[in-house]
Amino acid sequence: MQCLSVSSSTAAVAAMKDSIQLKVTTSPALQWCLQFLVLYFQLQESQQTSADFRIYIENHTRNPDDLSRKQVRIYQLYSRTTGKHVQILGKKVNANGDDGGKYALLVVETETFGSHIRIKGKESEHYICMNDKGKIVVRPDGRKQECVFVEEFLENNYTALVSAKYKGWYLGFNRKGRPKKGSKTTQRQQEVHFMKRQPKGRPDPLEEFRFTTVTKRTRRARRLKPNPKRN
Repeated sequence: MQCLSVSSSTAAVAAMKDSIQLKVTTSPALQWCLQFLVLYFQLQESQQTSADFRIYIENHTRNPDDLSRKQVRIYQLYSRTTGKHVQILGKKVNANGDDGGKYALLVVETETFGSHIRIKGKESEHYICMNDKGKIVVRPDGRKQECVFVEEFLENNYTALVSAKYKGWYLGFNRKGRPKKGSKTTQRQQEVHFMKRQPKGRPDPLEEFRFTTVTKRTRRARRLKPNPKRN
């Protein structure tokens, strides 16, 4: 009986050794599997978070609420085609406004997110909008999505305004200053190129940062307006 007990104990120890050896040999594979699962779940969580944030941004820009912080600026939109400025005359809009004209003063409301803007005439208090046919219209209420435009900054220092609701349709004016249908516009057309300008008689806030061309004689940048002489 004693010999049988010793032999059974020896078999149990051997079985334990085999089990430990099996665990040791398989532990690297198990560790690799665990690491793979951890990375997989982290990737899924990251994708879900980014997708949720993207949906939140899209919903917010589509339906901005009144509590969103807005930036309001007043400037003119110089039309590259007509050489004049966009103006709102009552219920009509054209690009034949004079520099400094009261109907060419535009109140531009910028939403919290990105470059989504609404354009309102300071004098008429009507908004520039685009309907489902691509026609440029004027509305007294600019809260609808058809009155929202997205600024696109071009390489030639001009700005294009594309409809936030109708993708690829731009605000544009022909050579006579008349509105052009959004469905017939592209970003490359000069009719949709504008430049922001300060009203005539108002100082340009960037004036003090502008410099003349560096010449060989001076080899330094000189300010457009000379500084007052010091005593």
